[in-house]
Amino acid sequence: MIGRDIEDAVDVATEAIVSVRGVVKRYGTREVLSQVDLDLPRGSVTAIIGPNGAGKTTLNKAVLGLVRIDAGEIRFDGRDTRGDIVHRARIGYMPQTPRYPDAFNAGDVLTLLRELRGPSARIDDELIAALELSPLLGIPARALSGGQRQRLNAVAAFLFTPDLLLLDEPTAALDPVASGVLKDKIRAVREEGRAVVITSHILSELQELADRVVFLHEGRVHFAGTLHALLDRTGAASLERAIAQLMQHSRRPARAAEVAVA
Repeated sequence: MIGRDIEDAVDVATEAIVSVRGVVKRYGTREVLSQVDLDLPRGSVTAIIGPNGAGKTTLNKAVLGLVRIDAGEIRFDGRDTRGDIVHRARIGYMPQTPRYPDAFNAGDVLTLLRELRGPSARIDDELIAALELSPLLGIPARALSGGQRQRLNAVAAFLFTPDLLLLDEPTAALDPVASGVLKDKIRAVREEGRAVVITSHILSELQELADRVVFLHEGRVHFAGTLHALLDRTGAASLERAIAQLMQHSRRPARAAEVAVA
C-alpha cells in the first residue's frame, strides 16, 4: 500500500553532479515545474518518469539552461548555473526529435560539432563504428530514416565524453541490435563514474538500466530514490507496476494532510 512516505521519499544523493532545489517554471499561468528538488548523482542512471505533460522535458531543458527557471536554483558540480552556460559543454543531450540543417549530411553534422568544441575536446567516437554509422555519413540528414537519425543523434550526444548525459527516449526507432549497443554504452558510461538521465515510456527498458527513479506528476516530484527502494515500498514486482501505483496515488483528490512534499 502506498502512503505518505512515498510522496515524501525525495532523498539527497551523495556525489551529485546536478542538484535541483525549489525549482519553479511557469508558462503563462501554468506551472510546469513546482518546487522541484532532486539530485543527479555521478556513476548512476536515473530514470525520470511521468505522464505526458508532467514536466520531464522542461526539467531536462532547465538543467541544460535552455529554459529560464522562475524560482529556485540548479547547481552543476556545485556551481550555480543561473546566467552561466559553461556547464553545457559537459552535457550530452539526446533529444527525442533531433533536427539538423537540411543542407548537411550526417558527416557534416559531426564535423560541425567537433569544430564548435575545438581541438582540445575529448572525443569518444566509439558509437560511429558500433552503430554502423560510417556508411551513412555522406547521406543528407533530411534523407535519413528515423532509426538512422536516432543513431546519429546518439553518436552526437556521446561524442565529447560528457560528464552528464540527458537522453530523451534514446532507443526510439532503433532496431534491437542498435538498441542493445546503446544500452551497453550507457552501462559503460555509468561504470566510468559519469551520470546518465533517461526519460522514456518504455518502463521495462528503464528497469533494465536505471539505478534510480524520479517520478514527476503535474510538475511535482512524488518520488526520488533508488529503484530498489521504490519496488520495496510499493511491494511491486516491476517498475511498471510500481509506477502504476504512484500514478493512481498522485491522481487522488488531495486532502490537507496529504499534500505532497516535492
